[in-house]
Amino acid sequence: MEHEETGCQAAPEGPILCVNNCGFFGSAATMNMCSKCHKDMMLKQEQAKLAASSFGSIVNGTSSINANEPVVAAATVDVQPHPVEPKTLSSQPSFSFGSGSYGEPKPEGPKRCNTCNKRVGLTGFNCRCGHLFCAVHRYSDKHDCPYDYRTAGRDAIAKANPVVKAEKLDKI
Repeated sequence: MEHEETGCQAAPEGPILCVNNCGFFGSAATMNMCSKCHKDMMLKQEQAKLAASSFGSIVNGTSSINANEPVVAAATVDVQPHPVEPKTLSSQPSFSFGSGSYGEPKPEGPKRCNTCNKRVGLTGFNCRCGHLFCAVHRYSDKHDCPYDYRTAGRDAIAKANPVVKAEKLDKI
């Protein structure tokens, strides 16, 4: 009876469910939403404000902070009824460096020995010729390696030991 006389509303008897029907309980402090739904809504509003301000600066052709502030204030009224959905970027790039087309990923099959076609998995050996081999065919004489080890060795020695010549002394 006291509530009817004073005009105050009584607090609800039971807990309030989230207005987004996620199954959790909400509170009046978070607009009858659970903490996660309220956080997501605030994040969407913040992203919408940033998108509107960047769009406004592109349209106006200005990049100063003072020019963006009125656009943000005007955009908040229009943005709230139509929240912008955030788009997430995929963690994997949509292009590959080894394939000819950039849109489709390169199919990775099981790793196999180049000579006997045996599955090698993680124990495969990469040769200097660029192929993958099993433990039996890993040596160059076992798989007829086309890599020229002699020329590569000579080049390495030539780089490591440059020719040092002293300047000629002038005869007196």
